[in-house]
Amino acid sequence: MISSMTGFGTAAGEAEGISYTIEIKTVNNRYFKAHLRLPEIASFLEGDIEKLLRDRIRRGTVSCALHVKNVSGQALFEIDESTLAGYIARLRDIAEANKIQSPIDIAALLNLPGVVQPFSPDETQTNSMKETVLDLVNQAIEQVKGMRQTEGAALGRDMVENCRVIKEKLQSARERSGIVVQEYHDKLKKRVDELLAGAKLNIDEELLARETAIFADRCDIAEELTRLNSHLDMFTEHCQQNRDAGRRLDFISQEMLREANTIASKAADSQIARWVIDMKCAIDRIKEQVQNVE
Repeated sequence: MISSMTGFGTAAGEAEGISYTIEIKTVNNRYFKAHLRLPEIASFLEGDIEKLLRDRIRRGTVSCALHVKNVSGQALFEIDESTLAGYIARLRDIAEANKIQSPIDIAALLNLPGVVQPFSPDETQTNSMKETVLDLVNQAIEQVKGMRQTEGAALGRDMVENCRVIKEKLQSARERSGIVVQEYHDKLKKRVDELLAGAKLNIDEELLARETAIFADRCDIAEELTRLNSHLDMFTEHCQQNRDAGRRLDFISQEMLREANTIASKAADSQIARWVIDMKCAIDRIKEQVQNVE
C-alpha cells in the first residue's frame, strides 16, 4: 500500500551517563529534504544520520532533532584554562594601568570566545555515541514509517473511492454518447423539415446523413473515455501495490484531468457536461490527496 509523507517518531536512550532523545517529523515535499538539529558534541554524526534518513525515507521534508542531556555528572564542556588565564592577566594589566579597582567576574569571562569548549569525546566514546544515536534514529524512523503507512492506507481508500465515482460517471457518459448522435440527427431532420415545409421541398437524405456523420466525428469521445478508464485502472493498481508511487500517481492524475477536459470540450451534450463536472471534482480531490503520497 502507499504511504503518506506526514509522520512523527521519537526514541530515547542512555549510554555512558549521557541521555539521548531523537525526534523526527516529516511533511510534504516533492523531493527528499533533511533538516538536522544536532548539539555540537554530536555534530560529527550529521552525515551518518542524513544518509540513514535518505536510505529509509524516499520523499518529504524530514526534520530530525537530537537532544543530549548529561545524567552522570560529567561535564559536557571543557574550560580552556590557558585562554582564561590570558584574559585575566590582560584585564589586570588594564586595571593597574588605569588605576581601576574592580573584582574580576569569572562567570562573565566564561562567555568570552574560546574559554568554554565543547566536550571532545575520545574514540571509544565516539563509537558508543554513534552506535546509540543511529540505533535511536532507526527506532524513530520505524515509528514515522508506521504512522505514514497508516495515513497512506486512509489516503488510498479515499482516492480509490473517488476513482469508483469517476468510473460510474464515465460509464454513464459512454452510454449517453451513442444516443447524442441519434438525437442530433432527429433534431436536425425536424428543423430542416420545418424550414422546407412551406416550400414543399424534400430534404436530401444523403446530405442529412453526411452532416450527421460530421457531427458524430466531431463529438466522438470514445477514445478519451477509453484512455480515462485505463488511467483509473492504473491509478487504482498503484494505490494498492506500490509504496513509493507518489510521483507516478501525480502524473496519472494530471492525465486523468486532461482527458476529462477533452471530453468536456468535445461532447456536445449538457448531460455529459454535467457528468464531466462531477468527474473533474473527483479528480481535483484525488490530485489534492496525491500531494501527500510518498
